[in-house]
Amino acid sequence: MRVYLDHNATTPVREEAIAAIESALRRAWGNPSSVHAEGGAARACVERAREEVAALLGAEPGEVVFTAGATESNNQVLLGLLHRGGAPGSVVSSAAEHPSVEAPLEALEAAGWRVIRVPVDGEGLLDPDTVVAALAPDTALVSLLWGNNETGVVQPMEAIAPRVRERGVPLHVDATQCVGKQPVDLRRVPADLLSLSAHKLGGPKGVGCLVARGGRAPASLLLGGPQERRRRGGTENVPGIAGLGAACALAARELPERIARHAALRDRLWNGIRAKIPGVRRNGSAERSLCNTLNVELAGAAAEVLVQALDLEGIAASTGAACASGSLHPSAVLEAMGRSPAEARSALRFSVGHGVDEAAIDRVLEVLPGLVARARAEAS
Repeated sequence: MRVYLDHNATTPVREEAIAAIESALRRAWGNPSSVHAEGGAARACVERAREEVAALLGAEPGEVVFTAGATESNNQVLLGLLHRGGAPGSVVSSAAEHPSVEAPLEALEAAGWRVIRVPVDGEGLLDPDTVVAALAPDTALVSLLWGNNETGVVQPMEAIAPRVRERGVPLHVDATQCVGKQPVDLRRVPADLLSLSAHKLGGPKGVGCLVARGGRAPASLLLGGPQERRRRGGTENVPGIAGLGAACALAARELPERIARHAALRDRLWNGIRAKIPGVRRNGSAERSLCNTLNVELAGAAAEVLVQALDLEGIAASTGAACASGSLHPSAVLEAMGRSPAEARSALRFSVGHGVDEAAIDRVLEVLPGLVARARAEAS
């Protein structure tokens, strides 16, 4: 039996999503842009999923734009600024962003834009006052990661969003890690733009969406078709979209139980690690954290070595962002929190999800202390 504790990288596709994908492949295989019955069936499938996504997020169905995932959505929002015309302005973001935001920010800087990266504190949290103070008359956008994929830290968006709106600046949030793990209600947190990926909440890979509220959809990166109300060209991935919709509908039904269950498993793991292994530290705020995520510094042990050793024992964990796996550079997120390169290189991320139980956690606690002791001995 394998123990999978890397749900922040990707989740197993839930049976409900698989059923929706299979049904779309068999019954809704037409082109949604076609006017005949086959096209109508595909279009109805897409619109049903749009309603399911919107219902989970507190949005209107017409505000949901289907994309290939959060990376595309983030790029569309940020690189869309290059098409707005006029002189470059400024963008406010944070020092602890996902690479799919940081890379477009660097592209904006190369084009003459000014990027203000607001620092996070030692727990990975932003200060709302500092975010608001960074706004300038030429600020065109604030773009922030709501829930951090590496540490699980959840930013105080309920305090940030209304104040950014008062200043009249659009707010974009990457909510990929939050959706399906905590309530995300755009009626309560007034973000203008929101990105997510299906495969982070039990849906398939290669599909996600951008929620663009109040007609704020940025210029499309993909031109050449009228799809998604001309906000994203290309024939829609109908089976993937159906899977995303099913995953969102499932999250809406399960969310309270899911939060309690995953938090209990995460805490069981952390309490066991503290009791069994000396020299450990939790990275990120314990009070403002995703219910399923635990990032632990194991001083003196190389995390890459531990990931490989755990895998040989049948346990999947991570050193952080899957998109940065194999990088020789330590986590930029942990460095932004004040960790040294050596401390960042000794950090393991465990993320629980569907299919994980107490026996799986206990298996990790049985194996991990010995592996850490061995890794420390080899490093000394």
